Amino acid sequence: MKRPTIADIARRAGVSKVAVSYALNDRPGVSEAKRAAIKAIAKEIGWRPNSAARALNGAQARTVGLVVCRPARILGMEPFFMELISGIEGELSARRYALMLQVVTDHEQEIEAYRRWWGEGRIDGAILVDLHFDDPRVTELQALTLPTVVIGHPAESGSLVPVWSDDSSAVHETVRYLSALGHRRIARVGGLPQLVHTVLRDRAFDAVCEELGLTGHTIVHTDYTGEEGARATRRLVSSADRPTAIVYDNDIMAVAGLSVAQEMRLDVPGDLSIVAWDDSPLSQVVRPALTALSRDIPAYGAHAARRLMSLIAGDEVGGFEDEAARLTPRGSTAPPPAALSPAAALQ
Repeated sequence: MKRPTIADIARRAGVSKVAVSYALNDRPGVSEAKRAAIKAIAKEIGWRPNSAARALNGAQARTVGLVVCRPARILGMEPFFMELISGIEGELSARRYALMLQVVTDHEQEIEAYRRWWGEGRIDGAILVDLHFDDPRVTELQALTLPTVVIGHPAESGSLVPVWSDDSSAVHETVRYLSALGHRRIARVGGLPQLVHTVLRDRAFDAVCEELGLTGHTIVHTDYTGEEGARATRRLVSSADRPTAIVYDNDIMAVAGLSVAQEMRLDVPGDLSIVAWDDSPLSQVVRPALTALSRDIPAYGAHAARRLMSLIAGDEVGGFEDEAARLTPRGSTAPPPAALSPAAALQ
């Protein structure tokens, strides 16, 4: 069906297109009775404002852009992103704003999407995720003067407004907990190695392990998928000096790791303790339920959206540090067998 236009409304109302424009934009030039009649006709025929045309007149698009540089299949399976987007959407919809989402395969495509949207007046602001070191997107969005909030550490966000949490403290809490249980060989199955938050977690993991004298620690990087998480787990538990505890960067990989442990006849938590980063229902419905680093991810998204709305309104906005993830112990962690032996107790 043909999209209803101002010309269609003008014909139905028996007035000029200029009069319709005045009425729909609440400008003077038409009577209140005629304004009401024009708006009633617009509603009846399903007319909606054209964002590109509104942009030419300097009007807001009332839309926020989010481009994700990840395979679409991964995005659909990742509880973190789904909860983050739900938090963003909740805040935007309450203000009658929309979210424009696009999935791309590289940063060049992502930058081009933002250039096009901003140039065509389709968005009023953007939310940037998966921050890299020396990120070219930061430089480009600064040059565009596009109001942008970065979900990432302020050290790499340039002049853009950051929203972040202290991942280092969460890593320290987790490793100290596992060490207190008696674990000496702890592995970390991390995400993409080029991401800022992955590197910061890696550094924190190495630092706390060295501080505690845990010389058997190791790090393996993946793409966050269950397949890669399972593959990393098989390599780790098949090694001669296998870890007694593994910390995963998301719950998808942690659940895959649990399946591998069961496949290889390892008891969880008797032979292997498992910790998942980010706590979703997925972590709680498996058996044993997974010990997890819990945080309010929808609130995280809402904080970012709220600050972006203030930026769009022209307010001065500073960065925001959200609460760090907190460890929630469940059935997937326990002392390792060696920690229960008489010999270990004498050490």
